[in-house]
Amino acid sequence: MRQAGFDSRGSLIRWTEAAGDGPPRVYVHGLGAASAAYHAHIAASPELAGRRSLFVDLPGHGLSDRPADFGYSLEDHAAALAAVLDTAEVRDAEIVGHSMGGSVAIVLAYRRPELVSRLVVTEANLDPTPPPKPGSSGIATYGEEEFVDGDGFARVLERVGPAWAATMRLADPLALHRSAAGLFRGTRPTMRRMLMELPAERTYLQGAKSGELAGSEELMASGVRVVTVPDAGHNVMFDNPAAFVRAVAAARSSRVAAGQS
Repeated sequence: MRQAGFDSRGSLIRWTEAAGDGPPRVYVHGLGAASAAYHAHIAASPELAGRRSLFVDLPGHGLSDRPADFGYSLEDHAAALAAVLDTAEVRDAEIVGHSMGGSVAIVLAYRRPELVSRLVVTEANLDPTPPPKPGSSGIATYGEEEFVDGDGFARVLERVGPAWAATMRLADPLALHRSAAGLFRGTRPTMRRMLMELPAERTYLQGAKSGELAGSEELMASGVRVVTVPDAGHNVMFDNPAAFVRAVAAARSSRVAAGQS
């Protein structure tokens, strides 16, 4: 396990690595998750094995520290992720980010383009104020005190289901709420606008069960490769891991039909 400082107090963001060759591939989890739990089985697949792979736990999640005076905005998380890459001497990385991790990866690539050569984002938040759901937007409906010190955290754990709750229980409630609020608030420019303007190779994965991706035509016109993954919802890497692996491994193309990458 490796670590890097990410704030003025010396709080540490931690990650594990698998050795390998070629451009490093960095896996970043979503809200209330952990990178190895969501991506280790993907990185071990024959199509992706053999690359240096980093599994990063964002501040307040998994193995990383959870300072109470940290903002946990998307920009804060992106700066912490940049500290990982700087410490690990990584440049031109492929970032594989799920949900909030995809949004963080977009902000990182926009602010530090030398760190990122390729983005694969899975159902990343692209716009502020998403419709209410059990995840980030649901958490953000609570006030911080109500969520942390009241029954908000417990009620969310009941609603998200046992699989997500298994990793969400490892996240600090304060970090979880502030991260969710940051997702709900979004960025300026928006994550969508950042993604469209990035010079890096970009792939956006959408689970077919999640419905049509809003604004997909505009994304594709800007050079984003949009892949709809069949038989999958939000957690594509669990629902259809074979298609997820193919999409991560695929070469750049203007558009790839579902399951054909």
